[in-house]
Amino acid sequence: MVQKLITAYCRSLSVLMVVCLALMVVMVFGNVVMRYGFNSGLTLSEELSRWLFVWMTFLGAVVALNERGHLGTDSLIARLPEAGQKICLGLSLLAMLWICWLIFDGAWAQVKINWDTTSAVMEVSMAWFYASGMAFAVLGAPVLLLMLMRLLTGRMSGHELVGVRENEDMPHGNPQP
Repeated sequence: MVQKLITAYCRSLSVLMVVCLALMVVMVFGNVVMRYGFNSGLTLSEELSRWLFVWMTFLGAVVALNERGHLGTDSLIARLPEAGQKICLGLSLLAMLWICWLIFDGAWAQVKINWDTTSAVMEVSMAWFYASGMAFAVLGAPVLLLMLMRLLTGRMSGHELVGVRENEDMPHGNPQP
């Protein structure tokens, strides 16, 4: 049930990222054409593109977290026995939850500091820019908590303990204990 909800909001985030990317491409390309072709441009497009890029990056980090698509090195973990792999995964999930808290706390501090500060061109509160970190922390923490609960309740399969997808050192990318 919870995994279906997380998958659904990650799918929604993916659609939102596509929209952000499309808007960025249209604005930046349009601005280039206007500058070179008509000696003018939209100053709004530069700032809004930057904001969309930051938001897209944080939302993409949540999707990658759910798909376990972030970069990592697990050549040592792949060689540990299953109990060692579980301990290492549990510790890493706890560390990531702590980092989510740190990101949330720092972003919240920036939101409060910048609430009355407006952006140069769009004249929108800069708090919206820094809220992207809060969104990442709030949306990423349930993904991590679900993984941790699955690990603690024994519902995580052995192949999920190690994130090796391809590895030159191991035949066919499969970890050998």
